[in-house]
Amino acid sequence: MTYQMPAEGILKRSGWGDAVSYQVTCQCHDANHDHNVWVEADGTNVTVTSYTTQKSKWWSLTRWQTIWRLLTRGYIEYEADIIMTEQQALNYAETLKLAIKDVKDFKEKNVKN
Repeated sequence: MTYQMPAEGILKRSGWGDAVSYQVTCQCHDANHDHNVWVEADGTNVTVTSYTTQKSKWWSLTRWQTIWRLLTRGYIEYEADIIMTEQQALNYAETLKLAIKDVKDFKEKNVKN
């Protein structure tokens, strides 16, 4: 398999030169499972940030049990998932590599000395 252009399951949402955002869709077609990924170059680093919709185990705990766990543990367990095909995973990896290269190159060309 090779990287696709346009890429299956990877949607470029925005691009500003030093930052680009993508929506990585879940194969179950539930938008709540999608991951939003931002690749940004600042003065010294390139960062990749993934945003997901977190879900609690609401089906196994009551509100009071959730509150009690929060009070006694200091946190609540959450989960996020995404199902990708082999092709989509390959596209995701290659998209990240290309986005990191693009924002770094943009930043280096436009940095003021």
